[in-house]
Amino acid sequence: MQHSTWHDLIKEELPEGYFTQINHFLDNAYSQGIVYPPREKVFNAIQTTPLEDVKVVIIGQDPYHGPKQAQGLSFSVPDDLPAPPSLQNILKELIDDIGLREHHDLTSWAEQGVLLLNACLTVPAGNANGHAGLIWEPFTDAIIKVVNKQSKPVVFILWGGYARKKKALITNPNHHIIESAHPSPLSAYRGFFGSRPFSQANHFLIQDGLGPIDWLK
Repeated sequence: MQHSTWHDLIKEELPEGYFTQINHFLDNAYSQGIVYPPREKVFNAIQTTPLEDVKVVIIGQDPYHGPKQAQGLSFSVPDDLPAPPSLQNILKELIDDIGLREHHDLTSWAEQGVLLLNACLTVPAGNANGHAGLIWEPFTDAIIKVVNKQSKPVVFILWGGYARKKKALITNPNHHIIESAHPSPLSAYRGFFGSRPFSQANHFLIQDGLGPIDWLK
């Protein structure tokens, strides 16, 4: 965990020695088999989006478990790969809400202040949720707690039951919460489509005197 604007504040939320435990976990995991994302991108979300720039938080569950998909940013894949089903539905909803976005890579969102945070930061190849419950959740909950303590308003977008459980960590009344069904094909037609999260988020940001996100960039 390298980003200086996050490091000390996350550390305050965790037991003594937790960063060392994470490093040991990573050493073991990457030495025993194929793990995604590449190790240098495990902390990409907080490395790309400094704490002081966070305007929106989108919480995913764990990284994509296929070759070259995971980038360390929730829901994002490189532009030269097809969009996985959940991302396809996110982009469909974006079309209906704001307009057409040509890219599958969501790095430009992260660079504008959208923290694309998975609750679990690594996954074994071909084994969805394979690292769930082992090391990551206290760390990523700590990230949410750090954002929650910021006085500047932040919009939290919670898609699906797993992300909505994180609502308990968002106690600061300055912040806004947008929640709906998950964009997965299993649930998108049960409350994700038509939820207009992107225009809602920009409405809150403008209301709070903050610049909107260019979701089409």
